[in-house]
Amino acid sequence: MTSYTGGILTISDKGARGEREDTSGPQLQAMLREQGFSVVAYAIVPDEITIIRETLQKWVDEDNIDLILSTGGTGVSPSDLTPEATRPLLDREIPGIGEAMRQASLQKTPNAILSRGIAGIRKNSLIINLPGSKKAARENLEAVLPALPHAIYKIKGGSKDCGS
Repeated sequence: MTSYTGGILTISDKGARGEREDTSGPQLQAMLREQGFSVVAYAIVPDEITIIRETLQKWVDEDNIDLILSTGGTGVSPSDLTPEATRPLLDREIPGIGEAMRQASLQKTPNAILSRGIAGIRKNSLIINLPGSKKAARENLEAVLPALPHAIYKIKGGSKDCGS
C-alpha cells in the first residue's frame, strides 16, 4: 500500500488560547497512523476564516499534504466558519463525503443534520471538515476512512479502475 501524508487542523478559539485541551486532533492523528498515513502537520487555530484558510492553503500549496482533516467549526454557532473558510479554496467539492458522514451520524443523534462539514479537492490534496467533538470526529472519520486511500490515489491521477 502506498503511504500518504496527513495533516490535522483543530479549529477552536479556546484551544488556540490554551484554555481547552485538544482531544479530537490527537485522536484523528492516531486513526490516520493506524491506516498507514504519515502525519506531517498538526496545528490548533482559532475560529477565524483568514487563519484557517491560510493554514489549509499552505499545507496544500507548499507542503503538498495528501489528506487534511479539520476538526471543529462545522456547526451552526455564529463562530462556526470552517466550511466558509474551506469552500473558496476547493477546485472541486466531493459532496458524497459530507453526506456519508452525516448519514452515519444520524444513526447516533438527530443533531447530525446541523453539521455543515464539506470535503473537496485542492490541487492534489483532499480536505475534509469534521465536527469538533472527539466522539463525532471519530464517528465521521470512521464512516469515510475506508474510501480515502482510493480517493487520494485517484486525485493524484492513479489509473486503476474504481471497481478493481
